[in-house]
Amino acid sequence: MLAANVVIIGAGAAGLMCALTAAGRGRSVLLLDHANKAGKKILMSGGGRCNFTNMYCEPANFLSGNPHFCKSALARYSQWDFIGLVAKHGVPYHEKKLGQLFCDNKSSDILQMLLAECAEAGVDLRLDTSVKTISKQESGYSLETTLGPVQCQSLVIATGGLSIPTLGATGFGYQVARQFGHELLPTRAGLVPFTITDPQLKTLCTELSGTSVEDCMVSCNGTSFRENILFTHRGLSGPAILQISSYWQPGDSIAIDLLPHIDLSQWLATQQLERPNSELKTLLAELFTKKMAALLADSWFASKPMKQYTPGELKTIAEALSNWQLVPSGTEGYRTAEVTLGGVDTREVSSKTLESLKSPGLYFIGEVLDVTGHLGGFNFQWAWASGYAAAQYV
Repeated sequence: MLAANVVIIGAGAAGLMCALTAAGRGRSVLLLDHANKAGKKILMSGGGRCNFTNMYCEPANFLSGNPHFCKSALARYSQWDFIGLVAKHGVPYHEKKLGQLFCDNKSSDILQMLLAECAEAGVDLRLDTSVKTISKQESGYSLETTLGPVQCQSLVIATGGLSIPTLGATGFGYQVARQFGHELLPTRAGLVPFTITDPQLKTLCTELSGTSVEDCMVSCNGTSFRENILFTHRGLSGPAILQISSYWQPGDSIAIDLLPHIDLSQWLATQQLERPNSELKTLLAELFTKKMAALLADSWFASKPMKQYTPGELKTIAEALSNWQLVPSGTEGYRTAEVTLGGVDTREVSSKTLESLKSPGLYFIGEVLDVTGHLGGFNFQWAWASGYAAAQYV
């Protein structure tokens, strides 16, 4: 029978951080994962360059039913601590924008760094290992696994959420939480593209598939993000769309300001005065791609020379472009979602130790908890911080 002080289920970002930190404290650590490779989500993140943290990380960048929960862990292991670890290993990185830090080379630099730290600390990593059952013992937990029986004092659930099942995501962590009496908050896909089925809008999106609009303001339910949007053959994507998707519920409309950096009413009035014979689509081609300008001008406004528009019509054009209202039919779902919203209710978990308040010796870290970061390195920072915090107590 295998035995360890600590068993961690899930060798993703949070699990690896917890393992190397706990082992560094002198604890014997067994790290299990059903996949054939550790850190698969790390490898594919950030377009293969891993957006491993954000320089401006703070609690306001996270969604949770219990918004104060993340503060303790984030304060004890900050973005600067992880940047220090990256520097120690000589991993080259750069800021892309908005404080987002990416590897210069590839995501595997971060994974290799974590695996090297685990190896140095003596973590026993076992891949291709499934956990069949878990039971509470007088002191600790007993697991039936494909390796045989395993016993431990502390059991850490670092199994992540439901996003990107092709990388091995399952609801296993939620099953364990339920088994030991925990409430789950409803889960749904977050940081995910929208799908659109309205025939007119779908035609627009299909025609513009692959077109990016560099600076847009997207709003929903009192929250706004200003970033790129991307038209796809199924709907809308891009950073601003992914961000707002976490605040969207089915049936909600979203508002898109396609040109937040311009006072459109003023701009159109000036164009009418200075270039009365120019067609609307010709002028819009200075703000958008030629194709997008033509599609918008022809299908939305029946493009004509500027001198032919009334002040009321110009106002309507400005409103349509700066406050485009649409109701997505849905999202692409967990298949492409970067994160899972909801999860283990944090009111039943200690914010200091990440230990279950229902079952002593059981810990939850990372995405399995109801803590979801914005796009831009925040979810990785939550993985590092929560893994580190739990490792002090397991």
